[in-house]
Amino acid sequence: MKEGNFIDYVKLHVSSGNGGKGSMHLHREKYITKGGPDGGDGGRGGHVIIRGNENLWTLYEFNFKRHIKAEHGGNGGKQRSTGADGEDVYIDVPLGTVIRDTDTQAIIDEITENNQEIIIARGGKGGRGNWHFKSSTNQTPRYAQPGIPGEERDITLELKVLADVGLVGFPNAGKSTLLSVITAAKPKIADYEFTTLKPNLGIVKYRDYQSFVMADIPGIIEGAAEGKGLGYRFLRHIERNSTLLFLIPCDADDVIKQYEILLDELRRYNPELLDKDRVVAISKSDMLDQELQREQQEELDAYFNKIPYLFISAVAQQGIAQLKDVLWENLNKKPI
Repeated sequence: MKEGNFIDYVKLHVSSGNGGKGSMHLHREKYITKGGPDGGDGGRGGHVIIRGNENLWTLYEFNFKRHIKAEHGGNGGKQRSTGADGEDVYIDVPLGTVIRDTDTQAIIDEITENNQEIIIARGGKGGRGNWHFKSSTNQTPRYAQPGIPGEERDITLELKVLADVGLVGFPNAGKSTLLSVITAAKPKIADYEFTTLKPNLGIVKYRDYQSFVMADIPGIIEGAAEGKGLGYRFLRHIERNSTLLFLIPCDADDVIKQYEILLDELRRYNPELLDKDRVVAISKSDMLDQELQREQQEELDAYFNKIPYLFISAVAQQGIAQLKDVLWENLNKKPI
């Protein structure tokens, strides 16, 4: 998925460096007629290393550079000189990046901490020079080891946004509007579906200079887990969230049915998502008069018996403070 500079999925071909060749050299010096073998070892090939960088937020850099290659190790020299090691190549990625083997789709590892390093392709070991093979029966070995070839592999990098709260809802449910009101983020807002084509992050300021991170995820439609709409790609970002905030507009034909469709899409994508804490916000509630809100509340009380829900309006600033309180309580698991 990409919009502008935001890219959260990329395939790379990485190659580590070959080990350098060992030297087959016999010592020659004036007045020393039989100096013997003194060929040095080859240097190690360069590693390809993936490193976490907290200052990055996208995989945009790799949109133009899909082949990563490390330097080969240097060959050994005379007087037992070891060849230079090949220079390692570092691939800096945002925190929350999952590394997969492209061929098997198996997860190799994931980057969750700043400066965390994972060697994704090891450089080949340098060959030994001929001085290693000297013996009483073979005092002038005229052979040395070649270097070991480096590794080549195809990997896939998947970025999963790290946020405390993830906004879940149908297109045009008001997620971007809520994010723009509750944080300093400036997501794209318009009166048509799929306005949001990339996850947007914002920091929600809370009491006593505390804060938490909220992510606006592109809208879900029925069948998203099978690839409809924007498909399943954006769903990976929800996997990192501690709390899921379901946003359902009050003018929906059936609030409960919309919630169940959203829940079913998450279950079909990854059943473990249902284990996360959930909060439901009925958005655009400034459109309801007191009588209509009371009627909806009676129906929702019976359904959301253990799940906190509340009526909000981002435009009218209704229920925003209460929403922050509920989210903070869920994130910290303690009464306010």
